[in-house]
Amino acid sequence: MKLEKEQIEYLVKELVLESASPDDPVQVVYTPPPWEVVGTGNYAGVLSHPDYPDVVVKVYAPGRPGLKEEREVYRKLGESSYFPICYGSGENYLIIKRMRGISLFDCVRHGVPIPESVISEVDTALEEARAKGLFPQDVHGKNVLMYQGHAFIIDVAAYNLPGNDQKWEDLRKAYYKIYMPFFKDRHYKVPLWMLEVVRKGYRFYRKTKRRFQKSKMRQP
Repeated sequence: MKLEKEQIEYLVKELVLESASPDDPVQVVYTPPPWEVVGTGNYAGVLSHPDYPDVVVKVYAPGRPGLKEEREVYRKLGESSYFPICYGSGENYLIIKRMRGISLFDCVRHGVPIPESVISEVDTALEEARAKGLFPQDVHGKNVLMYQGHAFIIDVAAYNLPGNDQKWEDLRKAYYKIYMPFFKDRHYKVPLWMLEVVRKGYRFYRKTKRRFQKSKMRQP
């Protein structure tokens, strides 16, 4: 069953998104029924319709850039075992294949074991993206899903920007240095408030480190 254009237009017209800061997830103020919120990113909200369980619609918040660039990333990725497919787009939305699974963030939150094979598959997926001329960035615990022991990566919006933001490398190090020795197979649950403290602390650390590196480069 194909998602009808009229239903998407109804969603886009009635949906109310707010984005106070590009560093924090957008807020979904109003969702027109029967649409449901699947998730939010810093620039967009992702929604699903109960009659079309295999696709989601990613709607960019007013004033937030990146849709054209993200569409081009999907074109370059093409068919992949690790990334979604983009079926179409409009002025401020993308129609994307829905990827099932639990995020690594929620795995830690709910005590769901993360096998080492999932980490290895993410490494393989990122190498695949680089081989297609892309620059994987913003790969973190909320953007990596685990389903039946396999890894899937969502939110590829920043893959067209040259560089490497180190998020995945840092998460990978944390997996081997902290998760493996202290959490693996123990089913420990980490409270949401604690994960949010870690997330914001990490963001502050990255910003401080970037400022230090820039100031060091300006020194004679």
